[in-house]
Amino acid sequence: MKSTILTSVIGLILLALFLTQFFLKLEWSWLWSLQQEELYKRWTGLFLALFIAFQWVLSLSRVLKRLRPYSLKMTTLHKWVGALSPLFFYVHSIGMGYGYLALLAYVFLANTLLGYVNLDVIKNDSELLFKGWMMTHVALSMIVTILLFFHIGTVFYYK
Repeated sequence: MKSTILTSVIGLILLALFLTQFFLKLEWSWLWSLQQEELYKRWTGLFLALFIAFQWVLSLSRVLKRLRPYSLKMTTLHKWVGALSPLFFYVHSIGMGYGYLALLAYVFLANTLLGYVNLDVIKNDSELLFKGWMMTHVALSMIVTILLFFHIGTVFYYK
């Protein structure tokens, strides 16, 4: 199985598992208890923030001339790390939250889904489809990043 398809399959399975536990309200009480602790939320939140920052390195590897030789490796890493994103989200929060947190969760998970159905997976060479897919993926990534900074500001302002 090709690496790109494998990352998408793993990601889709993890996303399906996350959504299943969310909609069926299946919870591990020990994890839910951990997620109520302030220190746990901050460390897992830091991990998620670093994960999102790492995902932006792919863009840097495509834009910065001295990093371009690493672009192909970064694309592979980007896809593998992205495949694990529902798991990272689950460790931080078993739910979606309310208000802007729900928006952050929905956009984050929708963007991961979009990443799993990239053009390598759907086997399409259309330049128009590629540009539309890329603009949507980057735009959703920007929204996630903006909401992430808003969330961090809110957490530290009110705690």
